[in-house]
Amino acid sequence: MLGKRSIDAACVAAILVAVLLTSAFAWAGSLGLIEADRDDAYLDLLFESGRVHHIDIQIDDWDAFLASAPAEVYTPCSVAVDGEELSDVGLRAKGNNSLSHLSARGLTRYSLKIEFDHYRDGQTYHGLDKLSLDAAFQDNSYLKTYLAFDMMRFMGVPTPATSFVQVSVNGEAWGLYLAIEEPEDAFAERVWGAGRGLLYKPDYRSLDDENADVALRYLGDDPASYPGIFERARIETSPHDEERLIEALRLLDAGDRASIEAAVDVEEVLRYFAVQTFVVNLDSYLGRTGHNYLLYEEDGRISLAPWDYNLAFGTYALGRPELPDDATTAVNLPIDTPAATEVLARRPLFSKLMAHEAYRLAYHDNLSYLAAEYVERGRLQQTLQDAAELIAPYVEADATRYITYEEFLQGVNTLEAFCLLRAESVRGQLEGNIPCTNEGQLSAPDALVDASSIRIEDLGELSDLD
Repeated sequence: MLGKRSIDAACVAAILVAVLLTSAFAWAGSLGLIEADRDDAYLDLLFESGRVHHIDIQIDDWDAFLASAPAEVYTPCSVAVDGEELSDVGLRAKGNNSLSHLSARGLTRYSLKIEFDHYRDGQTYHGLDKLSLDAAFQDNSYLKTYLAFDMMRFMGVPTPATSFVQVSVNGEAWGLYLAIEEPEDAFAERVWGAGRGLLYKPDYRSLDDENADVALRYLGDDPASYPGIFERARIETSPHDEERLIEALRLLDAGDRASIEAAVDVEEVLRYFAVQTFVVNLDSYLGRTGHNYLLYEEDGRISLAPWDYNLAFGTYALGRPELPDDATTAVNLPIDTPAATEVLARRPLFSKLMAHEAYRLAYHDNLSYLAAEYVERGRLQQTLQDAAELIAPYVEADATRYITYEEFLQGVNTLEAFCLLRAESVRGQLEGNIPCTNEGQLSAPDALVDASSIRIEDLGELSDLD
């Protein structure tokens, strides 16, 4: 009898210890002392490749939402992702110039943001807190952002996940979109881990402003001088976080190799710029606006990640007013001066690196690798072919598309032709057969790759919306 009582007492004690330990772990987790295992199942669900997914938006008054869309205000709704329903979700339109252009033309195919935890704290879609749905504005191929992101991943640059999604509203087909993992907590923790640094999405306040902070120029030690960065933080920052980033910009401004190495993840940034230059994206850090990039800082070192490529592949001329809108000029964008002279002078993260031969040669090596391994070995063609075949039936049935189905097919063909000619030009510039600066190309126009066989307009332009 005594033995049985002792065993019972031991069992009760063990149960109490287990309960106390469970409570202690829960308490520690709530305080952030112990990191819970991350749920990244959304990568194998919504972002599973090889198929078109489905999102149905259930909303009380869709017409009212569309009427108020330009204000970019969240509206409550429910969404079913591949049949799995989540309620109390936030929905709003997204875009800069696209919103005004669409509204002015009476069009309602807006890009969208879905925020799973907007109205219900902690709610996620299998770990994903926020999602963008890209409407292919000025992208006849539907594939510009998809392809540019694939190149970034190929080059080892941290890149949001993507997949194609057929969107319906209250059960009625709306259109084909590109789903993009929004660069917030889930993305940051997936890429950089629980002990991550800080993530920003810098943006200009007005095209009429200098926006020197967005250009990553050092403007002194006052955080108030950097509203385009700190007001666009994707993760809550502290004064110490701001000090670290400002110090990195000060070191970058100093420009010597030791300072740059202390302030910049040089290898990653050079890989980023190699893709950025290859895809001729001037609606970017290397354009006059200087935006459409993600800025990551950890332990005082900064790097860039990609965002928004609907105006890449030569379809955005702002920032190079001296360039005509023709394919030959875009295909031969000089790799060493991929922006107007006055713009490069105000983009220290590119110009300070290129001032050092070792960095410039490493950047050239990355361009060579991208041209050889991604384009010349056929990954480009296979990626475009697979994606185009996958989405073609959905594009053909897309009730809200901006273009005709035939223009979509032409857009895909033109995108492939552009990239093949771009690789030829990049290769020629690296081998010295084509000048790699704007000044050199102006003096030797006959050396350029002839791209007169394609029309840059077939990749997408505003007139397609009229």
